[in-house]
Amino acid sequence: MALYRDAAIVLRTHKLGEADRIITMLTRNHGKKRAVAKGVRKTKSKFGARLEPGMVIDVQMYEGRNLDTVTQVDILAPYGDAISKDYSAYTACAAMLETADRLCEDSDRVLAHFNLLAGALAALAQNKIPAYLVLDAYLVRAVATSGWTPSFCDCAGCGDPGPHRSFNVASGGAVCPQCRPPGSSAPAPETFVLMDALMRGDWIGVAATDDRARRQSSALIASYVQWHLEHGVRSLRHVDRGDHEIAAAPARPATPATASEGHHS
Repeated sequence: MALYRDAAIVLRTHKLGEADRIITMLTRNHGKKRAVAKGVRKTKSKFGARLEPGMVIDVQMYEGRNLDTVTQVDILAPYGDAISKDYSAYTACAAMLETADRLCEDSDRVLAHFNLLAGALAALAQNKIPAYLVLDAYLVRAVATSGWTPSFCDCAGCGDPGPHRSFNVASGGAVCPQCRPPGSSAPAPETFVLMDALMRGDWIGVAATDDRARRQSSALIASYVQWHLEHGVRSLRHVDRGDHEIAAAPARPATPATASEGHHS
């Protein structure tokens, strides 16, 4: 069996037997990996705390037939420690890790996803930007990295130059009056500006937005992500968004409508 080493982000863990855990990781060069960490639930374990969700680690593993085996772990960035001390950051982190777990199942853009998630976790740990905005920026960039880049200006259907006033999840974002399917939402123009700023990482532009635009943006981004995942992200409904917590939308509603607080037309 081959021995290999890689940088990794711990996505989730679950118990195995009396003392072991199965660790699901997104590695920099080997994609998503599941490995057994033997004895990590014992109090004397030398690297149990290094294998908690949100930790960025340097890990050595043996390849196995079904599961690999963790043999050595060093911490590269203890983001999990800082994030776990802040509830808003903790809930945002959980949603990020769950989304990455689903998006990277068969992704061929492993390095891009790894770098994106590592950067988002660093931003959460630094606590300079509201956690829910870091989450929304991560979500919209993550789906774009997977090939589902939403349009926030030109029509996603025919390419007609925008800006347009309607947004439809199934169509790919902004839609013109001719391409607008029934059930499309009509968020405020500022909401389109905010979503585009989140995509581009324009934090000055993000900071200039109001609460209404942020509520609408969070709902639309959550709905868009779950539509393309074809599965709900359970952690999203627990995200602490201050005084405007937004429940996660269903992944594929019967009618391709979006969750938004904009006016419907």
